[in-house]
Amino acid sequence: MKYIIILGDGMADWPVPSLHHKTLLQYADTPYMDLLARMGRTGLLSTVPEGFHPGSEIANTAIFGYDLKEVYEGRGSLEAASMGVELQPGDMAIRCNLICVEDEKIKNHSAGHISTEEANELINFLQEQLGSENIRFYSGIAYRHLLVIKGGKKELECTPPHDVPLQPFRPLLVKSLTEDARSTAQLINDLILRSQELLKDHPVNQKRIAEGKDPANSIWPWSPGYRPDMKTLSEIYPKIKSGSVISAVDLIHGIGRYAGLKSIEVEGATGLFDTNYAGKVNAALKALETDDFVYLHIEASDEAGHEGKVNLKLRTIEDLDSKVIGPVYQTVKEWEEPVAIAVLPDHPTPCELRTHTADPIPFLIWKPGEEPDSVQVFDEDSVREGVYGLMKENEFINEFLK
Repeated sequence: MKYIIILGDGMADWPVPSLHHKTLLQYADTPYMDLLARMGRTGLLSTVPEGFHPGSEIANTAIFGYDLKEVYEGRGSLEAASMGVELQPGDMAIRCNLICVEDEKIKNHSAGHISTEEANELINFLQEQLGSENIRFYSGIAYRHLLVIKGGKKELECTPPHDVPLQPFRPLLVKSLTEDARSTAQLINDLILRSQELLKDHPVNQKRIAEGKDPANSIWPWSPGYRPDMKTLSEIYPKIKSGSVISAVDLIHGIGRYAGLKSIEVEGATGLFDTNYAGKVNAALKALETDDFVYLHIEASDEAGHEGKVNLKLRTIEDLDSKVIGPVYQTVKEWEEPVAIAVLPDHPTPCELRTHTADPIPFLIWKPGEEPDSVQVFDEDSVREGVYGLMKENEFINEFLK
């Protein structure tokens, strides 16, 4: 048997008053999710261990079955792996957003979803102006970038910018948790303030302002750590002899690389509602022809949730169903070798809250020939009646690969 996980990032939500107090999964037209729920088995999964922040780096690592207490080293180190940045002993990697600050407040975490081309020009400029032998900026995708500080200390309190839209930025600057980390916190805060002075008049931002777009007028580093010590999935689960990960997000590729999976880049994969769904599906199906395991990650719903746009998030959920889950199912059901399909989000991103929560998420597992449970539709409430109940830690991946 082969295995594919289809991950709708941030897809779960809270009841929405304008949708007759239904969640988006309950309200959306999702015939293929419902079909797989009827034919398969369902449950709830806790993806955020106690004491951890409900970030995508936490939730996706947990879905792979890793013990966060043993392997977690921050988001930055995972994204470094995706970018091909080899962290050396003493290197501290930290995720570095380009954000928009307006009236001393964090207007948004994405600089108005700045393009990769514009962002790369700004990150390269910051490297020229602020970089040194011990400070290095690396360009990523869209607003998501990387900062590596040689000798940096990770004992820092950092606030993810998507958690604090419209809040004043100065009280949210980095704080040290130990005396040893004080100089690292001061360095990062100095870089934030200096970046604001450097970026405000940059031609890229002047052009964006003239076009009515939000400027990328500040960096915002968060989630520091060192190189993690992770076993590959093949070492943990011998039936996975080869696997691939498909995503528009560096973080997911980073987790995949430490997990021993091949990274597949898809042209036109944006991480937004306009991503290349067909290209991702084609890449996933091609990978399944030779691999045992594929992790197909779709970011769009999470971004819509962060923007608080209910109608846009509905569209992303329905697109996931019709443009990804449907074509995958319709193809693999005809294959001679059976393919197991799991569908789930990593965490909720409620439109009302505009950030992540640690609530358990719904999941379904369909394996050809396996007796289904009684659940008829796929949403946050229906799966409470599922045969799996509430799972946590590595219980989901163990069940999926059973």
